[in-house]
Amino acid sequence: MVSFRLGGGDGVAVEAAKWSGALGLLGWTVRTVAGGGPVDALLPGLAIEAPEPPTRAEVEQALAGADLVIVENLCSLPLNAAAAAVVAAACAGRPTVLHHHDLPWQRPQLAHLAGPPDDAAWAHVTINELSRAELAGRGIAATRVYNAFDPDPPQGDRAMVRAALGIPEDVSLLLQPTRALARKNVAGAIALAEALDATYWLLGPAEDGYGPELERLVTGARCPVVLGPPAGGCSIADAYAACDAVLLPSLWEGFGNPSVESATYRRPLAIGPYPVATELAAFGFEWFDAADPMPLAHWLRQPDPCLLAHNQQVAADHFNLADLPARLSEVLQRVPGL
Repeated sequence: MVSFRLGGGDGVAVEAAKWSGALGLLGWTVRTVAGGGPVDALLPGLAIEAPEPPTRAEVEQALAGADLVIVENLCSLPLNAAAAAVVAAACAGRPTVLHHHDLPWQRPQLAHLAGPPDDAAWAHVTINELSRAELAGRGIAATRVYNAFDPDPPQGDRAMVRAALGIPEDVSLLLQPTRALARKNVAGAIALAEALDATYWLLGPAEDGYGPELERLVTGARCPVVLGPPAGGCSIADAYAACDAVLLPSLWEGFGNPSVESATYRRPLAIGPYPVATELAAFGFEWFDAADPMPLAHWLRQPDPCLLAHNQQVAADHFNLADLPARLSEVLQRVPGL
């Protein structure tokens, strides 16, 4: 399994870990190779901001003995085009799955760049139907496998986290469990928290040079803002337990894991207008519009547990982690020569 970085909390790494677990249940032994993170083989040249790519010999050595290579987004989104080219060359003619979380034309700043490579020995997988259709329009056949989730995850410690953050129980805490990037629409999340007289909590760090803009938004916010986990740290389960609602006002997500995670942790969600959200909503989720504060404000005043139970059931029916091994088994049957 090869990527820019693995083992962390970003969406690609989280889903790669789920695939690794599912492959283990199918009898595979998984070895991780990446430019960063706690991995089995560290190749710094694969990292997004690496000044030089790894050599082909280094990549081939890292892949030596593998019966199958799974490339997690590295050949999908050209954030390190030189490294992607080396990995593609090393995988030419060998059984490989390209797991596409994002595609270049889906990011305005990358839209001019070429799409993912292809090879007769490879199979392609997308995490949404939109990307599958877009690849098909460019001559690449792919299988769609949605991200998968434990429909009944362990519940976190609400009291502990709120105490650590200094949030009284009578204060609404709105969680955005993402990193801070332009497309995550932090401004929209802060505006919603302001309208609801709530505290805004952004769990992840600023990336891609977004730090100064985040600082500007926080300085101008008319509501209390919490950045990052509490000093003692907390799990994602703890974060969901501590909040009263989840915010995902993004303008673009390849999937947007909080869309389904919020359902599994039984928290209401205010979501933005990104295209894949419409695709996911068609399964029957009942979400709030991040740009319209009043319906969520009413729900927070009079919570309806039926909405939470309904969303959790939709997640269990359509995005169940227990179904992932069978779905991956079908994918592997489509890998030529495997």
